[in-house]
Amino acid sequence: MMPSTQDWINNPLGVVEGMFAASQNNPNSAWEAKAVEFFKDKLKEKDAHTWVPSLNDVPLHYLKPNSLVKFRCLIQDMFDPEFYMGVYETVDPSTKAKVLRCGKYKDVTECGLSFRFAIITDRQTFYCVPIPGESPWVKEISSSCQKPSRVVPSTSYVPSRHKRSYEEDDDVDDMDTQPQKQREPHSGFVCSKQHSNGDCKRQETEAPSSQATSASHLDLNFPLPGEKGPSCLVKVYDDWDSFKLNDTLEVFGILSVSPALSALADEKDVSSSLLDPAECMETAEEQRVHSPPASLVPRLHMIHAKSLPHNNPLLPSATLEDNSAFLSSTLSEMVSVREELLAYFTHVLLGDALAAEYLVLHLISSVYARRDVLPLGKFTLNLSGCPTVASYTERLYQIIQHLVPSSYYLGMSLQNMNQMRLVPKKDYVANRLVSGALQLARNTSLFLDETQLEQGQLDTTGVRNVTALGNLISWQKVDYDFNYHQMEFPCNINVLIASEGRSLLPSDCQIHLQSQVAPDHMDEYLSSIHVHQQTSSQLNKFRMYMSVARLLDYSISDEMTKSVEDDFVDMRKDDPQSISAEDLHRMLIVARLLSLSLGQTSLSRDSWLRAKHIEMLRRSRMEQHKCVNGNEP
Repeated sequence: MMPSTQDWINNPLGVVEGMFAASQNNPNSAWEAKAVEFFKDKLKEKDAHTWVPSLNDVPLHYLKPNSLVKFRCLIQDMFDPEFYMGVYETVDPSTKAKVLRCGKYKDVTECGLSFRFAIITDRQTFYCVPIPGESPWVKEISSSCQKPSRVVPSTSYVPSRHKRSYEEDDDVDDMDTQPQKQREPHSGFVCSKQHSNGDCKRQETEAPSSQATSASHLDLNFPLPGEKGPSCLVKVYDDWDSFKLNDTLEVFGILSVSPALSALADEKDVSSSLLDPAECMETAEEQRVHSPPASLVPRLHMIHAKSLPHNNPLLPSATLEDNSAFLSSTLSEMVSVREELLAYFTHVLLGDALAAEYLVLHLISSVYARRDVLPLGKFTLNLSGCPTVASYTERLYQIIQHLVPSSYYLGMSLQNMNQMRLVPKKDYVANRLVSGALQLARNTSLFLDETQLEQGQLDTTGVRNVTALGNLISWQKVDYDFNYHQMEFPCNINVLIASEGRSLLPSDCQIHLQSQVAPDHMDEYLSSIHVHQQTSSQLNKFRMYMSVARLLDYSISDEMTKSVEDDFVDMRKDDPQSISAEDLHRMLIVARLLSLSLGQTSLSRDSWLRAKHIEMLRRSRMEQHKCVNGNEP
């Protein structure tokens, strides 16, 4: 009899244990793979995934322990593999009956019987956080799409300590390590222990750590300051090599928030060493970081995870190729939506239609491939000439934030540059990667406000941060600090630099804002710019438009390639200095983005001519501005 909807969401462990029990009569049943396939098939059913409660939307204390939940997240760190009891045998003291039990997808096993032996296996642990800089509209729409939860808190589940919401700012009990007794030597994957009494004993299936007596604020290690939401220790059982640091995932797994995870640490039970002999080698700081209170950092035992190419909830969960009806209807509207978006951005950019066009191209850009070390498709835009009055750059960022799924505003003040940690750094004492503000998900919009620059001296940290920003822009990579060496991590981040003059940082394209607003009316005009000028339905059209344009495939036919080459030769005939290979590369990027912005997946002659035209207008404007401001670099 197949489990009902209530069973596989409310009691997934019951499903797993049922399949495990059935497999005992057939050793070659491959029950573990079948269990995973069962849940994957259930999630493919219409709207099934919307019935699964989300850790992003539902407070932890409203979720039933050991139920199926989902979590939209970024892999912030990868811990070392840990040992757990995959299978263990219990013995009833009175009847002497032996029963094999499954320890998979559990942190703690409950048994009123003595256990005879256990087969130890390993699993990987990822430290996952909500997608950094995820826009409020994404959270709101994702939450509204969620069906009312069928999972209710268990009335019998009474934690031994007061549970705290992840959004509370109370001090929390940090964990420290007290000297541990020397563990007895243990050999093989089979461990045994007889309990002399019949009292219920909990056997922990992961390495425990001791509770501390001192209290300090628990650092959830979010990459961006001021972020809220749950962090999670995700336990991975299969194919963990297929995941990479900074991947964005939607994880479906079994929620574990047992207070025993903390309580067991207080019980100086020597038997815990049998479950992970390596535990005695952990430092106090490492135990504090790797085994935080489950009420604050829940454990999620992964059953299935899917990579997220985007986190826009307005798009269907299936890929565009698998949803042809949605794709065709969206493509048919892209030209009209583009015109509406251009009109909106023209108003926001002080009546500058050319700058509005380049802003659209920038926002749909994405690294689509890498050739050696060169990232292809990036389009960092330097929007110079930004007013420094009426908080214009902050208003511009807020408008962009309401359109893109993930973003971050970085004011490049001297204080920020000298004090912020932009680059993640390995902490060898705690054995974790300390996050930095540049540990962002793919396609995050990073808004650098250079109008905040001021006179002063950059210190060592400031120079390192500016260098990191330059490398990010030029090479779409961040060099993480591992103390004795640096390790490159490729990224795909849209960087927009707002400045008065030309940016101190590199960029792929600079356009100087040409205001059409009379100086006398500037303050009044700027104060009128806000996102609420657009209806929510109009904003949703813009949001879908930009996400779809970024996801479209693109190609250039052999015929168009030949035409572009001929044009390049013709342009250099009269004046070889008039256009360089770098200019041609930029024009090809502009032509690609222009085509995608129109919903076209291949370059047409009209799009190529339009790209050449707007590039000529932009370069002409920059030359004029340079003549007027000869001292500007």
